[in-house]
Amino acid sequence: MGYVIMIAQFVLSLSILIILHELGHFLPAKWFKTRVEKFYLFFDPWFSLVKKKVGETEYGIGWLPLGGYVKISGMIDESMDKEQMKGPPQPWEFRSKPAWQRLVIMLGGVTVNFILGYILFGIGLFVWGSEYLPTSNIPNGYYVDSLAMEMGLQDGDKILQIGDKTFDRYDIGTFKKEVVINDAKEIRVERAGNVINLPIDEKFVGLLSSYEYKDAGLFVPRTPTIVKAIGKDTPAGKAGLQVDDRLIAINDIETPYYDQFKKVAMSNKGAQLTLRYIRDGQERELRLQSNENGMIGFEAKNYLNLFETERQDYSLGQAIPAGFSKGNDFLASQIKAFGKMFQGKIKVTESLGGFMTIGNLFPKVWSWEVFWHMTAVLSLILGFMNLLPIPALDGGHVMFLMYEVVTGRKVSDKFMEYATIVGFAIVIGLVLFANGLDVFRWLNSK
Repeated sequence: MGYVIMIAQFVLSLSILIILHELGHFLPAKWFKTRVEKFYLFFDPWFSLVKKKVGETEYGIGWLPLGGYVKISGMIDESMDKEQMKGPPQPWEFRSKPAWQRLVIMLGGVTVNFILGYILFGIGLFVWGSEYLPTSNIPNGYYVDSLAMEMGLQDGDKILQIGDKTFDRYDIGTFKKEVVINDAKEIRVERAGNVINLPIDEKFVGLLSSYEYKDAGLFVPRTPTIVKAIGKDTPAGKAGLQVDDRLIAINDIETPYYDQFKKVAMSNKGAQLTLRYIRDGQERELRLQSNENGMIGFEAKNYLNLFETERQDYSLGQAIPAGFSKGNDFLASQIKAFGKMFQGKIKVTESLGGFMTIGNLFPKVWSWEVFWHMTAVLSLILGFMNLLPIPALDGGHVMFLMYEVVTGRKVSDKFMEYATIVGFAIVIGLVLFANGLDVFRWLNSK
């Protein structure tokens, strides 16, 4: 059921974005009295799932979910309707309109994407605000994983700064962005009361942007071992452990933090254990035997249960500009990441993904907050990608129209035809490549 919900969110988000993007072309075309022959969600080679003609336009849903399109009369596009272009230009055709009107029509889709992304970010802040965990509320530093340890971090470190960015909110995404996108050269940490600087090796730009480490937690707030729940008929339950007990030692080995407790427990699988714990302010002791996996049958409270988060609420007047700022920051990061791909610092094969990768960004439980946030993200990505100067994309048409505006010379229909074929082949190749990477990763995970 979880995967069904995840796929449903992805399809709904994609459908909204496609319809609004194409509406961005459709409306200015209508304003400039240009005939629109088709308006489709998804592509319809050979047949469509649903179609209905209203006036001069056929509206429909195709069966191939690789995007959508509006077919505008007198325009060389992915429909490759060359017969129409053989006749003399008609007043209602795209090719008969002034260059500035054609430019507005072609920029309409990405304009809608950018505005939608900004507005959704703003509305998200207005409706749900922003909840975060201040690093000042994390008293015991962090427990670090193997990759963070390779970067030089140690258990108990308190991260103060990454490059020029003060780390005042616990956010792994911010940490990764500063290293991968903003070229942070060092991490400033507090360790055992001393402030030290850890240089960041450039290899971590590639590692942190790789598919293998896309979900790397790196570090989590260190917490005491406080019982949240106890499994039925488990060693912990039978021995008398209770919710809210704080475990402080195993076999006389002090374990003030959960990561230490877990490490000692894993090294004593199937063994008799003596646990020291605190209940109602008094230190107590009990004995039990762990199972063959080193488990004793309880769930510990995590940092979300133990540390106080803060919430920043926004009025509508505050949320909209904050949403634009958030959108600009996201777009700037995407542009920088794109540049690093060309420089070879970020591997395309590691960071690129298809529908499976995008779909996995949605949760397996329905969340309107996450749904609209992801829709905002995808809207900005769609706008950015469509502006790339590749024929068959909006950016390719804009490139040729800008040439016409500057030089006063129109690109020939024959050249546009060949350029569109090449561009369409490039786009299809990229789509197949990205989705092929998804399939390859899925097969390797089996």
